[in-house]
Amino acid sequence: MIQHFSFRPLYENQQLPGWTISFFYKQNRYEGIYEKDGVIKWTSETPRNEEQIKKMVHELMLFHVYD
Repeated sequence: MIQHFSFRPLYENQQLPGWTISFFYKQNRYEGIYEKDGVIKWTSETPRNEEQIKKMVHELMLFHVYD
């Protein structure tokens, strides 16, 4: 389960979509850039079970950003 999920706009003017994300998963901290098309570019190490984590991140972004 993802814990301490946070996101911030990538651009100051907030007119361009894109967000920085960070969270903990199994006691490891992960950071990345969530682009407007849902692509995640990891700025930290890539998680071992990346596809499963991507699904969880997409759900959180849909709930927090696109709701």
